[in-house]
Amino acid sequence: MTLHTLTEKVLKEGQVTRDEALYLYGQPLDELCESADKIRRRFCSSRFDLCTIINGKSGRCSENCKFCAQSAHNHTGVTEYPLLPDEEILAQARSSRQQGVLRYSIVTSGRQLSDQETDRMCRLIRRIREEVGISVCVSFGLLNEEQFRRLKEAGVSRVHNNLETSERNFPNVCTTHTFADKLQAIRAARAAGLSVCSGGIMGLGETIEDRIDMALSLRELGIQSVPVNMLNPIPGTPFEKNAGLTQEDMRRIVAVYRFILPEASIRLAGGRGLLPDKGKSCFTSGANAAISGDMLTTAGITVRTDLELLKELGYEVKLYDE
Repeated sequence: MTLHTLTEKVLKEGQVTRDEALYLYGQPLDELCESADKIRRRFCSSRFDLCTIINGKSGRCSENCKFCAQSAHNHTGVTEYPLLPDEEILAQARSSRQQGVLRYSIVTSGRQLSDQETDRMCRLIRRIREEVGISVCVSFGLLNEEQFRRLKEAGVSRVHNNLETSERNFPNVCTTHTFADKLQAIRAARAAGLSVCSGGIMGLGETIEDRIDMALSLRELGIQSVPVNMLNPIPGTPFEKNAGLTQEDMRRIVAVYRFILPEASIRLAGGRGLLPDKGKSCFTSGANAAISGDMLTTAGITVRTDLELLKELGYEVKLYDE
């Protein structure tokens, strides 16, 4: 087992095992990242999947996720509001499209939207598709298959639902819903004919094994859009004192994820703004997607800045769906 032989194995469309992924995690960083970027070029070429998100409903969430500023169990002082007015969500979609972004995601706090809220979002999504033409992704929580089918009929192409961490570590992060609940929602979205975006957050107290096990779960699910968030320890959350990850940590994580998920859009998401180079080195270490603009409760990086960086790196912004 060497870095070279494992690189060649993946390039020939073989799958790395859990033990091989653990071995890769310990390899010299620069060589590991160079190999991951070689795999990225082989399977994804110069494609870069860029999206923006809007915090469509904020705070008052019943779930007790220990990292989240929007949980009612945490005391973070986050701004709370119900579903934003349709015109505000529509205006943000239009702005994203005008800036060159091809996918727009509406994210809402809470365990799941109600049927009434889902119906309202379906009406709005039809308007976005007709008036703006941008691809629409939604993150509406633990919906059922029938709700997902309505969203697909309205024009949604992708659903986001993070696993957050490994199955083993999940109870250390949240106890008001389970890893199995996440899997059920993801499978319901797939059954409804939607593609799924799912990943997790690094820095939740997980082990290296947990990071790899989450990637293996994503591979088993057939996920092709994988957000890799870096914890931003928010005061008032149980994880506010968690040690932050370094740029080197993130490069290593996305590189190993590229070996495990060679064809996926590996997406830098929350926490990217904490990196000294705003993710540039990760985009030459296996990552080939990002959330641009503001995050849910924290400031992000402007679309213009990202587009300039991607041009410098030789990427082309394109939609990628399963």
